Amino acid sequence: MVKGIKSGSRVLAVRVKKVAGRSVSSTRWLQRQLNDPYVHEAHKVGYRSRAAFKLRQLDDQYHFLKSGQKIVDLGAAPGGWTQVAVERGCKVLAVDLIDMPAIEGARFLQMDFSQPDAPQKLLQEIGSKVQVVLSDMAPNTTGHLGTDHLRIMALAEMAYDFAKQILAPGGTFLVKLRQGGAQQSLLAILKHDFGQVRHVKPPASRPDSSELYLLALKFKSIETKK
Repeated sequence: MVKGIKSGSRVLAVRVKKVAGRSVSSTRWLQRQLNDPYVHEAHKVGYRSRAAFKLRQLDDQYHFLKSGQKIVDLGAAPGGWTQVAVERGCKVLAVDLIDMPAIEGARFLQMDFSQPDAPQKLLQEIGSKVQVVLSDMAPNTTGHLGTDHLRIMALAEMAYDFAKQILAPGGTFLVKLRQGGAQQSLLAILKHDFGQVRHVKPPASRPDSSELYLLALKFKSIETKK
């Protein structure tokens, strides 16, 4: 049984035929999707993406989503993480470059977070401290591992520059990365600013994927960090 999915959700293997005009990589992606138990279960229970199970699994283990908390979900579309946070009683502001259909219990703001003035606009929109900042933001991949790692690190650092301005003491920061050496500088900053920092890779994250997450817990107040 796949962790986070009820028994009885066995998926029969599907083989995708080659079609003229479809690339080999597209055919492989389609076959992987059709044979992915998390994709099937997400469709079954009404999640907008398989990524919902990643957040569910991480919260089941570390218990950082609590009813009544204010949460910012960066890179929210299509909304899987927002759905899970709302299910767990959180008040969510979801943010993404692309439009996202409404989710009851959440507020959506469409903006390009990479623009220089975006974080300040978002701070003005929120107007108060929050308990959790989630970032599942990722740039379009180039296929070059080194380049893709540096690009996602740039987004992760932007996300934390924003998060440290808005997190309440004791807050949580969860951010997606790709494996590579450039993460060490961010890791050092987080270890200084939080009581606990962990590399985490939930079971729903594909084993062959280079993605992992940094989970930073127990954000320190300004007075504590001095």
